[in-house]
Amino acid sequence: MWDSGADADVDVVVVGAGQAGLSSAYHLTRAGLDHVVLDHAPRPGGAWQFRWPSLTYGKVHGMHALPGMELTGADPLRPSSEVIGEYFAAYEDRFGLRIRRPVDVSAVREGDGGRLRVETSAGVWSARALINATGTWDRPFWPRYPGQETFRGRQLHTADYAGPQEFAGARVIVVGGGTSAVQHLLEIAEVAAETTWVTRRPPVFRDGGFGEAEGRAAVALVEERVRRGLPPQSVVSVTGLPLNEAVRGGLASGVLDRRPVFDRITATGAAWADGSRVDADALLWATGFRAAVDHLAPLRLREPGGGIRVEGTRAVRDERIHLVGYGPSASTVGANRAGGAAVREIRRLLARERAAAPVS
Repeated sequence: MWDSGADADVDVVVVGAGQAGLSSAYHLTRAGLDHVVLDHAPRPGGAWQFRWPSLTYGKVHGMHALPGMELTGADPLRPSSEVIGEYFAAYEDRFGLRIRRPVDVSAVREGDGGRLRVETSAGVWSARALINATGTWDRPFWPRYPGQETFRGRQLHTADYAGPQEFAGARVIVVGGGTSAVQHLLEIAEVAAETTWVTRRPPVFRDGGFGEAEGRAAVALVEERVRRGLPPQSVVSVTGLPLNEAVRGGLASGVLDRRPVFDRITATGAAWADGSRVDADALLWATGFRAAVDHLAPLRLREPGGGIRVEGTRAVRDERIHLVGYGPSASTVGANRAGGAAVREIRRLLARERAAAPVS
């Protein structure tokens, strides 16, 4: 830990050093704006460094290169946490990005003279603008069901998943309709005694390509919710699940036969209203994540619908705050573009402030 010292006053604070934070830092550096990036993770790699080892780089879909530096020659059989962690570290080094880690940001408040007060485990920064690039990994979503506290087996979330080996010989219920749930099932089924897949809605599998037109349509749907001040939906809710060779195999073998979600959890598994039951040794909640924005609560940015309303990347309730990697910019390519867009708007904001400042 260190004292923020001379770095306490900056033009821009970036919170988070994943894809969105590094993209923003790249554009801030090119723009010549005084800034600091605060990252709570112990090393480069963003949320990727916490992914399970069996998620190899070849299984990652849609990883887009950071601006100004391609990711080339990666071994598809290596864990994605290693590949992307090394790529991010090389990126930070190549562009001389100022990343302070590990630093936990506890609160962002109104400061003095129209500045923002950023309170952290390493001291306080004062900034004229802030780019929030914290993603979702730190806020796993755990739904609640009757009887959940009575279950005598193990309950864990995707955020705690370390690989299929820990379920050898076990009966496992996987809850959730997203890509992670499918990946977990396909892995666990190879070693488990039995797997059961439950989802709230029937899964929709996407056969064929997902090109630029489909991408724009998906982003537009997410963007509409964010503009209305609603929490962003999951990516799969708009794109569907990719129907690749592994998924086809899972459907053919019955591993991906889906049941509607149970009505209650019992001490030994789960039960449905029709009287059916499934015994289980473990419940794996692949139920997604929520935006990690609690540190922004003192600024009162949330709308009645529960989300933060944004125009582009700018928070409607406070033009000093930009959210990159939130809502429509949550994809890797979206985060890249949003980082540049946020910096352009911040440059205009700071230029207006300088023009309005009294001449001493």
